[in-house]
Amino acid sequence: MKKSDIIFIICVVALFCPFFVSDAVYEWYKAFNASHGMVMSFLKFAILSTIGEMLGHRISTGNYTSPTFGVLPRMVVWGFLGMGINMAMIIFSKGTPAFLEYVGYADASSAFVSEGFSWGKLLVALSISVAMNTIFAPVFMTFHKITDAHIARNGGSLKALLKPIPMAEMFANINWNAQWGFVFKKTIPFFWYPAHTITFMLPSDQRVLFAAVLGIVLGVLLAVAASKK
Repeated sequence: MKKSDIIFIICVVALFCPFFVSDAVYEWYKAFNASHGMVMSFLKFAILSTIGEMLGHRISTGNYTSPTFGVLPRMVVWGFLGMGINMAMIIFSKGTPAFLEYVGYADASSAFVSEGFSWGKLLVALSISVAMNTIFAPVFMTFHKITDAHIARNGGSLKALLKPIPMAEMFANINWNAQWGFVFKKTIPFFWYPAHTITFMLPSDQRVLFAAVLGIVLGVLLAVAASKK
């Protein structure tokens, strides 16, 4: 274990420990999350998903960051992406049950909001996950790929957030064999479909947090896969 690993662990524990040891802090979190969902989406993804990418970077390179990694600009980008994910989760969790009712599943909405587990609720949650990850996820993943490359091109500096992204050039430079062959064809059906099915089985106030935690898991999985290759 490196010194950087110890520092990283201490920082993570210090960040999250108050929510577990203090009832007052946890109650404040729940109240703020209920009143300011989009703000909390920004913060959850900015922190948790960036931690996931740093862990992935540590696994694949041996270091948590690099000169072009850009922790702060990645946090800002992840924050806004997190707000987009929250929006997508609301849209698809409302729209998919309505569509299922339109095509004949009359109890889709009531099954989805029912307490506890039921096969009907599982079916609706899976349908929401498939719809969101088929329609929204490819666009989201491609844009995220582009923002990562843009940050690296600008040396990991915050100035990357102020410079226009040369979208046509970035699109042309994406490794589409990897993007389609692994990111789309493998992570979406084999990871995101089941993972977000679990997400939509949870109470609505816990879904965004769980989705952000999944970003940590995926960052580690992608790094492991890359190191094996």
